[in-house]
Amino acid sequence: MNSKLILWSITVSLGGFLFGMDVAVISGAEQDIQRLWNLNTLQHGLAVAIALYGTVIGAGFGGLPSDKFGRKRTLQWIAFLFIISALGSAIAPEVNTFMLFRFFGGLSIGASSVVAPIYISEIAPPKYRGRMGISFQLNIVLGILVAYVSNYFLAGIPDDWRWMLGIVAIPAVLFFVLLFLTPETPRWLILHKGNMVEARKIIAYTDPQVDKVVDEIVQSKTDQHGVEDKFFSKKFKTPILLAFLFAVFNQLSGINAIIYYSPRIFEMTGLGTNSSLLSTAGLGAINFAFTLLAMNFIDRIGRRTLMLIGSFGLIFTLAMVSYSFYAANFGGWAVPVFLFIYIAFFAFSQGAVIWVFISEIFPNQVRAKGQTLGSATHWIMATIIAIVGQP
Repeated sequence: MNSKLILWSITVSLGGFLFGMDVAVISGAEQDIQRLWNLNTLQHGLAVAIALYGTVIGAGFGGLPSDKFGRKRTLQWIAFLFIISALGSAIAPEVNTFMLFRFFGGLSIGASSVVAPIYISEIAPPKYRGRMGISFQLNIVLGILVAYVSNYFLAGIPDDWRWMLGIVAIPAVLFFVLLFLTPETPRWLILHKGNMVEARKIIAYTDPQVDKVVDEIVQSKTDQHGVEDKFFSKKFKTPILLAFLFAVFNQLSGINAIIYYSPRIFEMTGLGTNSSLLSTAGLGAINFAFTLLAMNFIDRIGRRTLMLIGSFGLIFTLAMVSYSFYAANFGGWAVPVFLFIYIAFFAFSQGAVIWVFISEIFPNQVRAKGQTLGSATHWIMATIIAIVGQP
């Protein structure tokens, strides 16, 4: 694989790293902000979930600027919003200001979940598309792991929660700078700007059959009658239904509730604060390791096989977590152990497949709209789960 292609993919995947880090970092701060500002249960739930409201809007509208202004330009604005959100949340003097900046972070997360997978799918050669697509998910779980580890080491210092939130600005600045070294996608250049010269230069890095790729991109713009396809039409009924259901069931697994509240869940089993944060970091490590494992299998055994394996594992482990909590027959060790196994199955299946599946199931001419639908559905469900799943 071309070194430039690898660099571009890694750079854009940093959007996934920020996505994961920003989502998970609140887990170490949520109890502190509740105590600091004397928040009741409703206010606390809103302060934690406000970023998710932003993700719904960011995911719902992130495809529009990416079509109009380009994938690269939109990603640069996303990186800038990540910086503003991290710094603003860290220095917020009261809860309303805190929620405003967390909302900005949510906009960034939602938009990046749409635009970054589109970018990767449009620039990746077909034979590497699954592996490069999963690099976005790999960076999400790496971001989650780094957030958990940094929370553990920052816990106990003065104003530790502010440092936990503010540290996200460091990779956000790196993401912003590196984006200046990445090109626009050839598909956007051809379909939206008509810039064949620049598009051909970029395609040459990804596929030796430049003319063939260009012809396929141009042909994908219209159907056989030369009329632009409408997204909500019978032609796209099946991919729309699949993307919607995939996003819904991905969140019904409860993954975001566990990411947000894992330290609190571990404390409910009898672990102390430090042990809870360390166990949470363990969840992040397992999440990363099994996403890395899935990266080596997704193009070999296929998306469907990974999903089938994971579904059986998720059903079993969630049932055992529930039973262990309420029957209390296994002592305090059972819930952490079953949650570790749960994370492993999720990372190997739904976590690894979702963004690859949604980005590639739609044809080129409606890919941005399809990614927007899948991501918006994902974040609407994540918001609902985070609110109703609060321990």
